[in-house]
Amino acid sequence: MTEYAVVNPATGETLATYDTFSDAQIEDAVARAHAAASVWGARSPAERAVVIRRISALHRERSAELSAIIVREMGKPIAAAEGEVDFAADIIEYYADNIEQITADQPLQILGDGTAVIRRSPLGALLGIMPWNFPAYQVARFAAPNLALGNTIILKHAPQCPESSAALEAIYRDAGLPDGAYINVYASNEQAATIIADPRVRGVSVTGSERAGAAVAEVAGRHLKKVALELGGSDPFILLSTDDLDAVVQAAVDARLDNNGQSCNGAKRFIIIDGLYDAFVEKFVAALAAVRPSDPMEEDTVLGPLSSLAAAERLQSQIGRALVQGATLLTGGTRRGAFFDPTVIADVTPEMDVYREELFGPAGVVYRAADEDAAVAIANDTPFGLGSYVFTTDAAQAERVADRIEAGMVYVNLVLADSPELPFGGVKRSGTSRELGMLAADEFVNKKLIRTA
Repeated sequence: MTEYAVVNPATGETLATYDTFSDAQIEDAVARAHAAASVWGARSPAERAVVIRRISALHRERSAELSAIIVREMGKPIAAAEGEVDFAADIIEYYADNIEQITADQPLQILGDGTAVIRRSPLGALLGIMPWNFPAYQVARFAAPNLALGNTIILKHAPQCPESSAALEAIYRDAGLPDGAYINVYASNEQAATIIADPRVRGVSVTGSERAGAAVAEVAGRHLKKVALELGGSDPFILLSTDDLDAVVQAAVDARLDNNGQSCNGAKRFIIIDGLYDAFVEKFVAALAAVRPSDPMEEDTVLGPLSSLAAAERLQSQIGRALVQGATLLTGGTRRGAFFDPTVIADVTPEMDVYREELFGPAGVVYRAADEDAAVAIANDTPFGLGSYVFTTDAAQAERVADRIEAGMVYVNLVLADSPELPFGGVKRSGTSRELGMLAADEFVNKKLIRTA
């Protein structure tokens, strides 16, 4: 029996299947990762940096191969897939470059005589449960900081990304990691629970749906394991003022269509001040309506298929239910297989299901806000709290609104500005942890106090 298969969403064709690991293979993976932790963790930061930098270089050297795999598995346009692989390489390189700072002792000012420092040391073997929407980038932002710390990685990728996960394991192995320091497993959900329960595994990180996060956290909690969660989002895009509406509209389009609309931190709710609402909506709808889903292997494709037929059908069901409940369709709503036309709906009220749902695809909701307070209220009236976007020409207003938004990230007057040094994560039902930047290296580490007389 297998849960792992490459199904090209553009064609529906099953290209390859992979057998789920046996229980014996899972046991072997855990044993090897545990054994490797003492070897890898004992290496100096400088020695680890050499290998991590080689992992980054191999991402760049094998970009064409890895990018093509990503397109086959989840339909990302090829240019975007190439960008993802390059960004993954940047992230890995960042941790190689900053490994001394990540692992350095932190002196403390103490009351009395003597000294005290916080010394960072690895926890050991970790399990990473990764999603399908960014097959290379998601792995990099989990694996790189933890390898820099000296932890080892057991990686369970999404069932629709078995080819990516194999190619990534080859990269990490070929870079010179010791045996067991990075292991790909084709594990069932039940086997993943077994891995979490194993005392040789010291923590688990999951990026995915609320359902997946809750299931993993429940198992981790029963076994007193550290768990990091990066879950969904329904990020607000707030427009309060502008001196270039066309540029703002283009930013909104870019933020909604990024990764075929399947980014956790993609703008999904567009909250527009009353005086700009009509003009924004007219331009926004026209710009999205002009985009047609097309072959993701073509270099000029902006919008490919959703990751699977099931994903497209789920989005179609959400839009259909919203319209039945009274929302207005401004453009789109049409599905052809896994391809979904860019869609905008309006007149959504708190009584509708879609008001508090995440639309994972090229669909967004527009809201009219009477003033700044109303915009912030709409933005915060969601179970999610991942990212957010604020557009205004008033610097004081930008600071004020950014402070009031309930989210882990606020971007002011720009979109698609993720970078290796910037922490990524949310609050509320969007998660409990931070990835990227220096904060990522504080998730799975023993911050040991050493107090000396």
